[in-house]
Order: sequence, then structure tokens, then C-alpha cells
Amino acid sequence: MTTVGSRARGLPEEVAAYVRELILSGEVRPGEFLRLEPIAEAVGVSNTPVREGLLALRSEGFVKLVPRRGFMVETFTAEDVHDIFWAQAKLAGELAARAAKRITPEEISRLEEIVDDYEKAVKAEDDERIGALGHAFHRQVNLAARSHRLALILGSIVQHLPNRFYATIEGHVEATREDHRKIIEALRSGNVREARKLTEGHIQESTKHLVDLLQRRGLWDGQGSA
Repeated sequence: MTTVGSRARGLPEEVAAYVRELILSGEVRPGEFLRLEPIAEAVGVSNTPVREGLLALRSEGFVKLVPRRGFMVETFTAEDVHDIFWAQAKLAGELAARAAKRITPEEISRLEEIVDDYEKAVKAEDDERIGALGHAFHRQVNLAARSHRLALILGSIVQHLPNRFYATIEGHVEATREDHRKIIEALRSGNVREARKLTEGHIQESTKHLVDLLQRRGLWDGQGSA
């Protein structure tokens, strides 16, 4: 049960997640100032948690605080995006390899259910559910690894990545449908090397789609990108 206190503690995190997605989706650009009021209205909070959320993003390098002017979106490059996905791919690959040794038949069945639901969401063109089910698939694999601390470290990296607009990345949905089925087969057969390889490749392929999308939106115009 969620209490008022726990909800209040989570508000800055909600703000941070919302603004991270704005930045990494290219909806706000490096050098652009972020106004507190529109963010507060979009998330449904007061200005105080907005400020706290932006301060958290400052510590992550997404924004900087300019004295007497407010919060500005920091410059980031295509290489920064690649670095985030690289770190995620390596840790997720290790977790998948461990899951191949430890996963139960019940957990395999749960993964199959998630993939089936994912395909239904694709047919329904339900972008929000597509993103949620993609996240649920990898979370289930991570749980099957029985490596709680490593999964927590991965979680701290994943929060830097966009989620809800994954389904809009051209080619990503179709690749995900195929990759998830292959990962399940590697886990079912206990093939540690294949589970690691498929998971790393699946995540790193997302980098190409995201960087291409951001380049088409002109995010790095005039900056050059790695």
C-alpha cells in the first residue's frame, strides 16, 4: 500500500524521469532553459519536487544550474548515448548468462506470456504497453539471475534511458519481437554464451535506432556527433 509519505518521496523521481525522457527524446535541446511551471503541470506536482528532481538530474549530468537564470539542459553527444547503452548491455548480458544457469520452467513460461502480450500490444498499436512489456521482459530475466545487487546496479543505469518512446524507434519493435523469442530459447536450453550474446546485441542495436532518431530530429546539428 502506498502511503502519502512514500508518494511524496517519489515525486522528484517522477519529475526526473519525465525530464530525462524529454531530453533523450530530443523534445528539449541542449542549451534550452527548463521552466518549472510547465513541468509541474505535466507531472501533476508543485514546483518544489520539480526543483528537487532537476537537482537530481544535475548530479547525473543532464542539466546544469545557471545562477539567477535556472536549469539549462546540458550538452550531450551520440557517444554519451552509446556509453549508456554499452554499460546496460554488458550488465544485462551478464545477468542473462546467470539466468541461463538458474531460470525455472515457471519463469520461462512467464517470459513467454510477456512476449505474447507484447505481440498483442504491437497489433493494437499500444505504444505505452509495448514499452512497459519490453521493460517487464528484461526485468523477469534479471530476477531469474538471482543476482540482486548486480540488478540494482543495472537499474541505476537503465533510469538514464528513455522508455515510453522505445516503440516509436523505427525498426525497434520488430527486432524486439524476434530477439526476445531467441533469448527465451537460449535461456530454456541453458546456453550461457548465447544468452549473453543475444542480450548484449539486442540492447546495443537499440543504440543505432535511438541515435538515428535523434539525428533526424536535428539534436546534434552544429555539434557534430560521435
